[in-house]
Amino acid sequence: MNKVFLIGNVVRKPENRVTASGVSFTSFTLAVNRNYKKEDGSKDTDFINCVSWRSLADTIYKYCDKGSRISIEGRLQTRSYDLQDGTRKYVTEVLAENMEFLNTKKETTAENTAEVTENTAEVDSYEALGQGIELSPEDYPFD
Repeated sequence: MNKVFLIGNVVRKPENRVTASGVSFTSFTLAVNRNYKKEDGSKDTDFINCVSWRSLADTIYKYCDKGSRISIEGRLQTRSYDLQDGTRKYVTEVLAENMEFLNTKKETTAENTAEVTENTAEVDSYEALGQGIELSPEDYPFD
């Protein structure tokens, strides 16, 4: 049996691509803490490469961002391909078959509000034009 369950945080914005036959797939890396603590109290983290296909790929690409906490259910797969210089490259990754969002609505709202606050300093805000923007929990795509 080949079954993998992971809980972790997305390392950076997932990358979405489409095959020549039109099937979308998304690649992302999940940071997963190990269960044990080191002498200084910190935990080691594994960075696990994952890939998803079709509608799950589109969902992960659309709703996951750097820092999103998710759980993945899937299987481990190993594949290989040849480089232009003739050497063979091996890749081991988790093929995600199911995913759940683990951020609470409150955490997601707080993270997005902090991001909006940080970004308003970089560009002309609507507040500077006399039009404030109010975000409510319904504005976010997570439950």
